[in-house]
Amino acid sequence: MPLKADEIKRHILEDIPDASIEIKDLMGDNNHYSAIIKSKLFKGMSKIQQHKLVYKSLKGKMGYELHALSLTTEEK
Repeated sequence: MPLKADEIKRHILEDIPDASIEIKDLMGDNNHYSAIIKSKLFKGMSKIQQHKLVYKSLKGKMGYELHALSLTTEEK
C-alpha cells in the first residue's frame, strides 16, 4: 500500500520534531515524492548524514510502501 504525504510528514516529525517539510507527489501515485526538509538537527551533519536521519525516520518503509523519495535537506 502506498504511503501518503501526510504519513511521510508524520513519520519524519516523530524523529525530527522541529522539521519544516514540503512534499510533492511527483507522479500523482502516492509512491514517488520529492521533499524539502529543514531542521536545526542537521547542523554540523554532512548531506549523507542528514539523508540517513530522514530515511531512518521512515522506519523501513523506504523501498517498500514508499518507492521513491528525492530529498533536499537544509539547516534551519
